[in-house]
Amino acid sequence: MDTDTQDFAPRFTDSLTSAPGLELALLRPLLTLLAAGEPVTVDQLAAETGRTREEIRQALAAMPDTEYDTQGRVTGYGLTLNPTPHRYETDGRTLYTWCALDTLVFPAVLGHTAQVTSPCRATGEPVRLTVPPDGPTSVEPAGAVVSLVACETPASIRTSFCNEIHFFTSAAAAEDWLAGHPGSRVLPVADAYAIEQPLIHQILTGTSSSGCC
Repeated sequence: MDTDTQDFAPRFTDSLTSAPGLELALLRPLLTLLAAGEPVTVDQLAAETGRTREEIRQALAAMPDTEYDTQGRVTGYGLTLNPTPHRYETDGRTLYTWCALDTLVFPAVLGHTAQVTSPCRATGEPVRLTVPPDGPTSVEPAGAVVSLVACETPASIRTSFCNEIHFFTSAAAAEDWLAGHPGSRVLPVADAYAIEQPLIHQILTGTSSSGCC
């Protein structure tokens, strides 16, 4: 990892964890329940976290990007039952994620292996990879990269970050995207995973080193 990437990494993580609605203490339990492939009820989340139903309702109300079904059950937050371009297959289930980075982070958080397929943002060609808990393997094409943004005043996780974090088949394929996003980066898949270790730790512990959440 070069010096420029090392300098960018903490700025990216601090920016991401400062986004409104990121309930780190709730995130891992919610992801665990969603990974079962079924909508999640308030009662299930309360039982998983040891919180009251009212506490869960208040926490979810502060997470504006949360997806629900017609019965008010949670169907997505980062990991989702609703189709997106980022296909995430694990334990015989087909799920989806909001962005490319989610596909790298969630296996480490949930302790499983995912088969990921996502189209290059520029060309539409598929990027495929296997992601066990200790990091991505079998990346095809081998030169695939991930785009990352760091926002000074993020509106929310999905609008400010996930909507701009994509796979590209190569750095060259991402050149036009980079030209339109000053201050952003594209990193090899392994480097994108590496700089997310602080975030993974925060999700696993339910705490933020920046004190923002």
